[in-house]
Amino acid sequence: MPYLLVSTQIRLEVGPTMVGDEHSDPNLMNYLGATKRNMLGNHFWEYYVNDAPRIVLDKLENCGYRVVSMTGVGQTLVWCLHKE
Repeated sequence: MPYLLVSTQIRLEVGPTMVGDEHSDPNLMNYLGATKRNMLGNHFWEYYVNDAPRIVLDKLENCGYRVVSMTGVGQTLVWCLHKE
């Protein structure tokens, strides 16, 4: 899975950080120390870590991921990463 979305709420830039969905690579999620959860009212699962986005992005760079784009959507910051 070469693409990965990473996001956080603007007021929570020190964490937690969302690092994937229910279809994400379990080995990568384990490396990041991510926990899978389902928030009340959502019909999907997501992975999150308590680390700040900067820490997560550094770890993903070590795995060969590069930031393709970044944007703010409402109160959420989103990074799109790609691995060759």
